Formats: sequence, structure tokens, C-alpha cells
Amino acid sequence: MSDETDGDEPQGPPPELAHLKGMDLVRRALEEARGAARSQGKDVGHGRTSAPKKIVSRGGRKRWSGPGPDSRDPQTLGSLTSQLAKSRGWTPKVAEGAVFARWASVVGEQIAEHATPTVLREGVLTVEAESTAWATQLRMVQPQLLAKIAAAVGDGVVTSLKIVGPAAPTWRKGKYNVPGRGPRDTYG
Repeated sequence: MSDETDGDEPQGPPPELAHLKGMDLVRRALEEARGAARSQGKDVGHGRTSAPKKIVSRGGRKRWSGPGPDSRDPQTLGSLTSQLAKSRGWTPKVAEGAVFARWASVVGEQIAEHATPTVLREGVLTVEAESTAWATQLRMVQPQLLAKIAAAVGDGVVTSLKIVGPAAPTWRKGKYNVPGRGPRDTYG
């Protein structure tokens, strides 16, 4: 065998470019090709000089959508409603509503049987427990409940919980009130 290379064997880069690899080698080769074209008087390196060709179609519609997804493809109801909520700016309200709608799945069936969310204002969720014992238990696991809610509906929707026990009966009827001790002063 001789030291000469056959015409079939691939040759490596010249010795002055042997230290370059990958994209650096490609960039260097492109620079040299542009330099050779410039030395021949060609204007290179300015990108496209003409506008891309536009395909003229009849009636303003494309004739073929191709194999990929298209806006004309059927969409799921969930994706359409989420797009509608985003475009109208309803996303925070939808997340707030999800707290109430998915309460049992978020906190678990056992807690949902004994506690109900009542009001969500400015990130504070008021939860009414069925007894004072359940209210106490819920206050003890409040950080875990907040973490579950944040994981289910997103961070920042519920920032804190206000856990209250059962409401005491009220003697107020109607919209007018008379100040005083209430019904106690009429009993003997």
C-alpha cells in the first residue's frame, strides 16, 4: 500500500481547521465560501433579495391543509372554552370557580363531607365547617389544604383560608334592626 489516499476515502478538514468541530467548522467553511464568491465579484451574505413566492389560491381558501393540525380540524370543548376564557380575560374567574366545583376532589371526600367553601374574595377562601371540632382540625392542616388547592387550580388563586365553625342561629328577620340585647330582654 502507498501513503497516497484513494479518491474513495473521505478527507478530513485541512490542518489549519483541524481544531474546529461541529458548527464552528460549518461557520468557517461558510465564511470561506462567501469569501471565494466575493472574490469572483458576486454579492453574497445579505439574505434574500426577493420576496418569498406566494401561492395564489382560489376564493381565499387553501386547497389542502396537509397532514398536520389545522384550525379547521375539530376542537375539543375544553380547549375551546379555555381559549375563550383567555381571550376574554376570564381566566382568574374560571380558576376561582374551579375551587368550588372541584372542592371534593381537591381536598378529599372526608374533608368535603364536613367542610364547605362559601366565599372567595381577594384570595381569601372562607370555609365553613360543620362543627367546631372540624374547624379546629382544619386549622391544623391549613398549610396542606393550601398546597392541595394551589396544585389543583394554580398558585395565587387562594392565598389564605378563613375557617369558621357552624353559624349560630340569628334572631334577625327582615332588613331593619333595633339596637339592644335582642330577644333576651323579653324573657321575664
